Amino acid sequence: MPLDAVCLQAEAEELRARVLDVRIDKVQQPARDQVILLLRGNLRLLLNAGVGSSRIQLTEQLRDNPAEPPMFCMLLRKHLVGGRITALEQPALERLVELQIDMTDEFGRQNRRWLVLETMGRNANLILLDEQRRILECMRRVDAEMSPQRQVLPGLFYERPPSHGRTLFTDAGEEDFRARLSAANPERQLDAFLLEQYFGLSPLIARELAFRTTGATDARICQLNGPGTERFWTEVRALQERIEGRQFTPVCLMRDGKPLDFSYMPIRQYGPAAEQVSYGSFSALMDDFFVTRERQERMRQRGADLLKTASAARDRLRRKLAAQEKDYAATQDRDQLRLCGDLITANLYRMKRGPAAFTTENFYAEGGDAVTIPLDPLLTPQQNAAKYYKRYTKARTAEKHLREQMEIARGELTYLESVLEEIQEAETEQDFQDIRTELRDAGYLRLRSEKKEMKRTSKPREFRTAGGLRVLVGRNNRQNDQLTVKSADRRDLWLHTQKIHGSHVILCTGGAEPSPEDLEEAAMLAAYYSQARESGNVPVDWTPVKNVKKPAGARPGMVIYTTYRTVRVTPDSAAVNRMRVK
Repeated sequence: MPLDAVCLQAEAEELRARVLDVRIDKVQQPARDQVILLLRGNLRLLLNAGVGSSRIQLTEQLRDNPAEPPMFCMLLRKHLVGGRITALEQPALERLVELQIDMTDEFGRQNRRWLVLETMGRNANLILLDEQRRILECMRRVDAEMSPQRQVLPGLFYERPPSHGRTLFTDAGEEDFRARLSAANPERQLDAFLLEQYFGLSPLIARELAFRTTGATDARICQLNGPGTERFWTEVRALQERIEGRQFTPVCLMRDGKPLDFSYMPIRQYGPAAEQVSYGSFSALMDDFFVTRERQERMRQRGADLLKTASAARDRLRRKLAAQEKDYAATQDRDQLRLCGDLITANLYRMKRGPAAFTTENFYAEGGDAVTIPLDPLLTPQQNAAKYYKRYTKARTAEKHLREQMEIARGELTYLESVLEEIQEAETEQDFQDIRTELRDAGYLRLRSEKKEMKRTSKPREFRTAGGLRVLVGRNNRQNDQLTVKSADRRDLWLHTQKIHGSHVILCTGGAEPSPEDLEEAAMLAAYYSQARESGNVPVDWTPVKNVKKPAGARPGMVIYTTYRTVRVTPDSAAVNRMRVK
């Protein structure tokens, strides 16, 4: 869900205690819609003006920055670095926040800037204002053609978004509320009535109020009787008191282990269909909630062509393998072909050219039951026998050939499924570039230009166990090869999920015996960076690196290993974030 006004208010309350009077050391813009203010004290303040993901929060997530910072980022650095955040304000239940930043220039003069984050859906924006609140620059320029009512352009004085024409939710009084309810269309749903009459509510909370009143999210005004109207006002007033008393509880709704929505209060409308997870802060909640969405969005945008290519190749291989398996099954009946040839040969003296079938006793079988053999009437008996022998020989040869081809196809299918897993796990632009190069080397992608590409490779993910041991996790098949076959010490431990696609994991021990806790944490990383991320009790094999071999001619990431042991673990995203080297 987009960040609603009350969640924004709760987040602003949290941030004031941590960022006020803190110096801005650096400014980064890792993505078009994201700006990060690096604050003194190792704090990272994220301002996101993306559609559907606009928010302000402290983040623990590390994001790659472009080689060349955008012009907007350069301007923010010029005006904000060295300044202190002296105020963080939000107009009453409006979806915008203003950061007031004071600084001293090189001549000792006091200057003031404002950084305004507007989080209104498709109109989300990040705007830099000067001391007179004149717009210096904005993330998205809005001219008169785009919006006749309100322009956002450098040089104009900043004006807040126009009024909604609705009443502030916390200002709703009982008498006015009942009057509006009685004057509304009886067929109107309760949640729609709230959203039309008051601002400061999100659709999720409006549905929740309807559900708490009637037990249904789609209840209509006409279904309320006297007690129903009283319950409706009671729920509305309870929410007003929660907001006025700053009684906020960061709650994330989970479905099938994936984040579904979040709010500032417990949500009952989903019942057992969604699990509720409480967080210690809204910043921690939004880090967990949006990291999954951002990963999916990155995959959709940057990896769409890779996903399409790998998926198409995998589907072709599956169809090819199914046809081969069908042909292979047919070769298993070849002994019947040889039997027909033998029976025709044994009965040549009784046969003539012309019949379409020949019936004789099967003296090769116990009991000698009669068997009918189809014939080609245009061929002689000797030619029919030769035809059956030829088909038998061909089936015998095909069996060996098909077995080899099926083995190759299964290996290729395993490889492509591992590439698809890589695309799902890709986190940076370099990850996608590495996968693109890998597919090109494997012959699945053609070089689209003659321009030589820079041979840059990303570094493996790095973690530290509680015991201080270093753990390296491969990002793709080529890096898995580099990590396992070339970089790792032969005495280090190699870990991989058992018969499940995933990354190669190296626990750097230098020959020392790791503690059971260190081994379990490394195994948990192997399970987390695999297809079994959402599973529990995942089997992970481990063995010294010296026991892992790469067969000649094998695809990237394909290895064999012996003398291994297995441990079972359950992936834990919180533990992964705690172990990550930042």
